[in-house]
Amino acid sequence: MAIKGFDYQEFAKNLAGQAQELVPPEFREFEKQYVINTLYNFSNLAGEALYNDTESNFNIDQAVMITQIIAEWAYHKSVDLIRSGLPQDYWDPIMQKIAFTIFEIAKQTFKQGLPQEQILQLIEHHVKKVYIESIEELKAKGLIDEGLKQKAESQSNIDAMMQQMQEEAPPEPQPAPQAQAQPQGQPPQPANVPAPSPSNVPATKGGMETPKLLKLVTCAMLFQKMKQDKVQTILDKFDVKDATEVIKYMSVDNLADKVDAGHALRCLAEIRKSLPKKRIIDTSKIVSQIQSVAEYLDKPQLETLLKLERPNVKRFVFTALEGEYYEIPPHVAQIIATHLADSV
Repeated sequence: MAIKGFDYQEFAKNLAGQAQELVPPEFREFEKQYVINTLYNFSNLAGEALYNDTESNFNIDQAVMITQIIAEWAYHKSVDLIRSGLPQDYWDPIMQKIAFTIFEIAKQTFKQGLPQEQILQLIEHHVKKVYIESIEELKAKGLIDEGLKQKAESQSNIDAMMQQMQEEAPPEPQPAPQAQAQPQGQPPQPANVPAPSPSNVPATKGGMETPKLLKLVTCAMLFQKMKQDKVQTILDKFDVKDATEVIKYMSVDNLADKVDAGHALRCLAEIRKSLPKKRIIDTSKIVSQIQSVAEYLDKPQLETLLKLERPNVKRFVFTALEGEYYEIPPHVAQIIATHLADSV
């Protein structure tokens, strides 16, 4: 059944109209139209899909929220793409990936009934991930150079707007002496967003929860002390549901005080055991592997094959042919030996 009262077309027009007042004034006319049209198209498509979704049972408030989230990110990332200097041919494919990601993450998290703050955190994490991955892909294909890649990756209109809002905001009144100070490094909780309560923390002192959930809480404790960029890199490898749980518990104040230290230490030990062991590379085997290549290629052929390689690579190969190991990092030596073997 369609969502009663949800006029997605009119809502998308209204959002696009608001965007006209926000587009950076320095943008050229076609750039302004790109921002407005992109926002309208993606919010209209999302609204239509939600309106016709007969399985998710979203209400009008949820449909409006999801559509608005897509519109806001469509605005910010289209502004970022214009400022990035990337050729216009690449804008639409990147925006399509971002819009699809937001739509899928939003649907999943709203179905799970997560608090709004956690939904927004998770969406922001994945939007930034997709944006960076898309630019890295262009660089890997040789379509842009390193300078343009770095310029594009550094764009973040939403962060710039938040910074501007903070600078323009009037100073907050000093709290009363008895008021409790906000812990450093923890974002303030909006009044309408419930923060996870101590009773929701697994393996609290005096209770036990599932081992997997305890591991996720232990990860959250570690991530609270790490830089955000490193946290995002690690969370990229998590399942969406697990990443959501970790982000949820990262917002809990004094999390370490609410988790039994013994349980947390055991979890850390188990996590450490599951990490891949550092592989020890036998350099003598690498030398033998390169010497075996000489059975199929003579020296002139090897010189031709290595013509464009760096001097250290050439020195390593010809030193290995004499039975000696030229000191370079073993993992690099392994790559060179494998490449030579594949070239035969």
